[in-house]
Amino acid sequence: MGGARPPAAESRAGTPSGEILERAVCRLLRMREDRAHARSLDVAIVGATGLVGGVLLEVLGDSSFPIGRLRPLARDAGNGRRVTFRGEELSVEAAGREALRGADLVFFAATGELSRELVPVALEEGARVVDKSSVFRGDPDVPLVVPEVNGDAIAGDTRLVASPNCTTIGLVLALEPLRRAAGLKRVVVTTLQAASGAGRAGLDALERGTAFPSGDGSAAPLERNVLPVCDSLGPDGSTAEEHKLLAETRRILDDPGLELTVTCTRVPVAVGHGAAVSLWTEAPLSVEEARAALEATPWIRLVDQPTPRQVAGRDEVLVG
Repeated sequence: MGGARPPAAESRAGTPSGEILERAVCRLLRMREDRAHARSLDVAIVGATGLVGGVLLEVLGDSSFPIGRLRPLARDAGNGRRVTFRGEELSVEAAGREALRGADLVFFAATGELSRELVPVALEEGARVVDKSSVFRGDPDVPLVVPEVNGDAIAGDTRLVASPNCTTIGLVLALEPLRRAAGLKRVVVTTLQAASGAGRAGLDALERGTAFPSGDGSAAPLERNVLPVCDSLGPDGSTAEEHKLLAETRRILDDPGLELTVTCTRVPVAVGHGAAVSLWTEAPLSVEEARAALEATPWIRLVDQPTPRQVAGRDEVLVG
């Protein structure tokens, strides 16, 4: 079970996941870790006023990563919009070439349309880019990275990194210790995805009891309900969300032949994606050995019965 929207009061500095993330960003920027803190970085966030952008501001603000200048950018930057970063109020600028010029690192936490338009511009201006949309996830020339699992995919000449789907991240983080211990033969997953996965519009729909933005044209509310479809339906009867989880998991684990069966559902929870997972390993693995492998993993926390409330605001993935 994976969380989101970390509380600003909870520091991420020095956490195992935070340290792994910093190493990955250092690799992307071609910075030696022991010299990273001697240099202040110019960082831009495209989509800083959105739900994901707001969480990113909190995570970066709580980290010890050396940011000398933070540029909050958005498609709609009018009406004097402002955000807070490390206790300072910053004006939101319109996302475009001029606003991106001179940035060392740019995070895209906006729509796929905006990523498609401005990621090439940021690269032309010399920045390194981390894109959280789905636009570049299937591009074989763009690393799709969860730093704890395949951070080494960021090579010396990497300038663009794609971030996986939110549900994929939690799943591969839970699978990786078991894969290392005994290999994976088959995985069956049913996701229980929170409203936050659909952004601020999803949270608003849950709170108000209005039609949930499912992507398939349905008008069902999520309040006191469970939606069997996440995102639009394809011609094969699977949803776009299920295709993402399938393809991204195989790619991140570097196992294109992994037998993977996926069903994605949306549940009436604000924050905290869950998944019920059954798996078959290549080598024998007892329950005790599986627990030991998970307990030895810094980004995993074993609990008897993980719930969304427990995981909201945490870096770890809860496994029960």
